[in-house]
Amino acid sequence: MIIVPLKEGENIERALKKFKRKFEKTGVTKELRRRQAFTKPSVEKRKQKIHAVYVQKLHQEEE
Repeated sequence: MIIVPLKEGENIERALKKFKRKFEKTGVTKELRRRQAFTKPSVEKRKQKIHAVYVQKLHQEEE
């Protein structure tokens, strides 16, 4: 939970800016995006193998 202490007579816009800054520092949005884009380890390995085969074919064609 993010707590933003306000001073006496502080502008709401300034308090909102403080909140946004603290929220960005916590990294909640980055974590959310990372979790939404999760790929299973088996799928990642498969992609790496396909890429390795592709690169190997390119090197063979050059020689």
